[in-house]
Amino acid sequence: MDNQFDFSVVDKITEEFPPTAIISILQAIQEHFHYLPREVFPYLSKKLGVGEARIYGVATFYENFSLEPKGKYVIKCCDGTACHVRGSTAILDKLREELELTPAKKTTDDLMFTVETVSCLGACGLAPALTVNDKVYPAMTPDKAAALIKELRAEAE
Repeated sequence: MDNQFDFSVVDKITEEFPPTAIISILQAIQEHFHYLPREVFPYLSKKLGVGEARIYGVATFYENFSLEPKGKYVIKCCDGTACHVRGSTAILDKLREELELTPAKKTTDDLMFTVETVSCLGACGLAPALTVNDKVYPAMTPDKAAALIKELRAEAE
């Protein structure tokens, strides 16, 4: 990030919540930026009168928060038991192949896609399933996953 970080979004968010609502504030910031930029921690500390370590501790304690930039489309591939036995590994492999990602590299360079695995989406009857920005896509196959990527790319253009 450059030195010209625009804190106006953070200011607007902090006006919507009491200073004690750290989780809600962080959720709103992440919803806007798709992750928690490091610049927000010292800024929130001063603004809320709360120690920076405490805010950072909250952000790193909850798995839902990300300190790394995420793509416009966050794809969560379920690897729970029902999805796994119905072929979720092949779907995940196809997504990574299509997007040139690896288990270590989860986000495309253009910040268009992030691929994550989750233990369960709670959609076992629809297995194998994945979500894109929380929209469920049931009965996936590697070919359907490739077609979905193509569709999302076209939608983004």
